[in-house]
Parts: sequence; C-alpha cells; structure tokens
Amino acid sequence: MTQFIHLKVHSEFSLVDGLVRIPQLMSAVAELAMPAVALTDVSNFYALIKAYKAAQSAGIKLIVGADFWMEDPHDKERPSPLTLLALDDTGYNNLTLLISRAWQHGQYHGQARVQRTWLDQYSDGLICLSGGRTGAIGQLLLCGHQEEARQTIDSMMSTFADRFYLELQRTGREGEEDYIHAAIELAGAAQCPVVATNDVRFLQSDEFEAHEARVCIGDGRILDDPRRKRSYSEQQYLRSPDEMAELFSDIPEAIDNTVAIARRCSVNIRLGEPFLPNYPVPKEQTIEAFLAQLAHEGLTARLDKCPAANEQRYRERLDFELKTINDMGFPGYFLVVMDFIRWAKNQAIAVGPGRGSGAGSLVAYALQITDLDPLEYDLLFERFLNPQRVSMPDFDVDFCMERRDEVIDYVADLYGRDAVCQIITFGTMAAKAVVRDVARVQDKPYGLADKLSKLIPFEVGMTLAKAIDQEEALRQLLADDSAAQEIWDMAVQLEGVTRNVGKHAGGVYSAIAACRFFTLVL
Repeated sequence: MTQFIHLKVHSEFSLVDGLVRIPQLMSAVAELAMPAVALTDVSNFYALIKAYKAAQSAGIKLIVGADFWMEDPHDKERPSPLTLLALDDTGYNNLTLLISRAWQHGQYHGQARVQRTWLDQYSDGLICLSGGRTGAIGQLLLCGHQEEARQTIDSMMSTFADRFYLELQRTGREGEEDYIHAAIELAGAAQCPVVATNDVRFLQSDEFEAHEARVCIGDGRILDDPRRKRSYSEQQYLRSPDEMAELFSDIPEAIDNTVAIARRCSVNIRLGEPFLPNYPVPKEQTIEAFLAQLAHEGLTARLDKCPAANEQRYRERLDFELKTINDMGFPGYFLVVMDFIRWAKNQAIAVGPGRGSGAGSLVAYALQITDLDPLEYDLLFERFLNPQRVSMPDFDVDFCMERRDEVIDYVADLYGRDAVCQIITFGTMAAKAVVRDVARVQDKPYGLADKLSKLIPFEVGMTLAKAIDQEEALRQLLADDSAAQEIWDMAVQLEGVTRNVGKHAGGVYSAIAACRFFTLVL
C-alpha cells in the first residue's frame, strides 16, 4: 500500500474556508490507513486541542501546524501563503508566538500576517512548506523571475536549513503545471526537496459546492457573482494515498517526503495541567501559609459581626477547606481572585455577592470573594472543589456593567497584557441562520428564505433534522418548491459549521487564573 500523509488540511475553524470537521477528519484518516495528518488552519490553533484529543483516540499522530500569510514588504496588497509545521515542542512554542504576533502586530485589513524577519527569529523547530504556486517563490516563477525566485529560496533555506520544502499541488487550478515544471528545475538547482500536498478543504469531492457557499457567506458574495474570486477546485478533498501516488507518479519523491516529514514531527501537548502563579507573599511565608493567615483573619472579621456563631465549627470547616485547596495546588488561584475583587470594592465598583459552586466555599467567604455564608445556607464545599474530581476552581463574579472593563484592565496591567486575554467565543451556522445565509448566497428571493426560516421552530437546540420531523408545513413546502429544497439541501451540509469568532463579554483567561466576569446590572 502506498504511504502518503496529508500535510495541509483546513478545518471549519479556518473560518475563511474549510468544511472539515475534526471527528469526521480523524475517522476518514483512519479509514484510509494513514498514520498521521497535519492540521494547518489559517493563523490559529482554534481546533488544536479538539484535534489532538481526537487523533489520540483514533491512534493517529497529529502534526501540529498552521498556514500563514507572509507580508510582501514591497506590496502590502500581495501577501503570500506558507505553511509551518512543528517538529517538536520548541517548534510548537514558536508557532504560538508567531500566531500571537501576527494577530497583535501584523494585521492588515483584518488579516493576520507574519513578516519575513519574524521567521528568522522563530524558525527553530519548524518545517516550512513554500505555499505552492501562490507562495512567494511560486508567484516569482510564474512571472518569469527565476533569479529572484532563486534568491528567495536560498534565503528560506538559510533560515530553515534542511527544513524547507518546495510545495507541489495538482488540484486542477490554473498555473499549477507551469509552476511544477519551473519548481522542479529550481529545486534541482538549489538542492531543495519537494513535497506534495492536496491543500485539503473538504473530505469528499461532492462537498465542493457547499464549500463554495461557505466561502461566499464569509465574503458577502453570491455564488453566481462573475466578479468573485474562485480560488478553490472540487479536487481539494482528502484524497487517498493511492490517488496521490498516481497523481504524482512522475515525482515519487514528493510523495515519499510527506512520510519523511511526518516521521520528523512529534509534539507533546500537556493537557489538563493547570499553571498557577507564584503569588507574591512575604519572604518568611509559603503561599499556603499566607493563604491560611488571610483566611483566618478574614473569618475573624466576619465572625465579629455575628457573635452568636459557633466559631469552632467555622474554624474546623475553614481548616478542612484550606487543606483541600493546598493539597490540590490552588492557593494562588484564591489569592489572585481575592486581589482583583478587593481592588474592585476599594474602587467603589459594584460586585455581586457570589454565585455558582464557588459560593459553597468558606475560604472564599473569609477572603471576601463571596458574601454568602455557606454554613448558614448549608452549601457544600465539595461541589466546588473535590479531590475525587480534580478540576480547576471557577468563580462566577458579577461586576457593574459600566465599570467591568476597569477590573479587566487592572488584571491585565498587573499580570501583563501578554498574559491576559478575554475568552474567545465561536459562532456557528445554526438552523434558522444557515437557511437565510444559504438563500442569500444562492440569490434566492428573500421572501422564500424568510418563509422557510420561520417554519423552523424557535427552540433551544433546534436542528434542521428536528425541524423537518416536527413541521408538516415545512415538509410540504420542500415538496412543492424546488428552490426551497435547493436551499435546504445545502443548509444541511453547512449546519453547525463554525462561522465566526467573537469575544466573551466577561470571560477572562490568563497565565495566572481563569474567571468568568459577568455583568451586574444595577
């Protein structure tokens, strides 16, 4: 059996293109008996953890990578693509740094880009694929600038040494064969290896039209628009190893090199391991002792306002909780959360009394993280932290809607803006919305889209399959109107696909702690 590894796959999380869903990808790779696959979404790791876990479950090696746009210093309107794959943990770390820098310092009209000089700085542990005919070298070759192409490939090989490959593709798109002939000649002259990719965007060739619709939805175009850019072909599916071997039978080393690259790449991602801060404490104390001191002092202040309370019962409960917190390694977490809540209260920012499972902690009550006495209401600490079910603690904290950003800024300024961010959210093509989106890109009448969408019940968790089972009027419309059926068929293929990203209104994550900041409306 021919061996071939797909080194360039876009999932639905590329957002700009790609219909590949992670579970189906791993199933397809396993079915094709391929031992590895690379996930190379555009300038992001949105799907990385999901793919890493799915690959492990399927017995497949996930090659960690990403596609990037590299800025042309002479023409900002003509960036070129390239692919970076992590050889090892160093490469993985450099990939994360490049992605972050691209979004923070390289955006142009909303597109994240890397600069050529950044590659020199972060090339360790990375394999680079040239980007095929649309890459910087490919464009120079197709324009007849062989000398400039040679200079560019020498520069890239200087940066990546034996980790740079000229990428070849045969997907039926314009200019591919001309590029391949020129690239083979250049590769021989420069002693640069070549590698074949299929630039995968969907799993089956019959998904091409749905993929085009997905691209049009993102671009705000219609499918029949003669002015829209057609960058993809129906051949960009997950071809089998035998198909790829036949396609490149005249360049077998391009197939062999996919396996060689896969063998070189091995990244170990540490999952389920919290990284908590070394919270500043007095030199003579440990962080555990400092937490205990603050908690007991805080409890004393609380009990002074409630003289009838059974102090021994409170102290025993507090010591029990402190032991659990310290044994599980979370004392720093409590101190961090205590710090920004106390700061907010000192700034006269309204803070809620505390809710969720965190309200069951007496330590949180003593530290003024919450204002609910868990013993008074018989709240269980075990619902919040339990050694039998190890998980990060999580406080739901309400702040004044108008001043919540001040608290977020305080946390970012204190711990470093490079270490603090708000949590990302993913918007998906839900049942009603996907019908309207598809109708628009198919240039169907608005009235038909509106009618079809309104026949889908308004219910949490509603899907197109549920809707058609529940609504006789919907089934009748699809039977009577072929245009409605066309909308429906494509909507079924796109339903649930990740459409866009957003920012959680109050969810904050940092290298120090995670907390959900909710709006408190006063």
